[in-house]
Amino acid sequence: MTRALQQEIHVGCRQLGLDGDARRALQLVETGKASMKDMDGADLLKVIKQLKKDGFKTSSKGTTKKNKAATRPDLRLVHVLWGKLGEAGELRDPSRAGLNRFIQARFGNVWGSVPADVDMLRQWSQINAVIQALKAWDDRADIDFDWSEHRA
Repeated sequence: MTRALQQEIHVGCRQLGLDGDARRALQLVETGKASMKDMDGADLLKVIKQLKKDGFKTSSKGTTKKNKAATRPDLRLVHVLWGKLGEAGELRDPSRAGLNRFIQARFGNVWGSVPADVDMLRQWSQINAVIQALKAWDDRADIDFDWSEHRA
């Protein structure tokens, strides 16, 4: 995931006409780190957010089958909440793998066994527990979330 974010930064800089020095200066201002190799996923997302504010437009051409939205609305909500935490810079790893590690760490001892991937969850009680944990984290991080678009 980190590599994909780095590539997105390079694409954004090309699109905005920023050379390597300008990119490193932007990274330093946004994260305090000039080199992408020193950044985690949250830092990379901060740089991308600033590039988007400056006019970078992402393309949806690169969407692959593995990035397809979850088929269940409650699981889609899990992904949306995780994404909001990532956008706010609350996560070390905003990727799907990071979400899976969060679920394993948070619920592994409680549930006994945790599916390898969040989209493999089938019990409503487990999905709801993940949603409630992410909602509580969003509240602690003071993230403004528009619930009118989501129901769960």
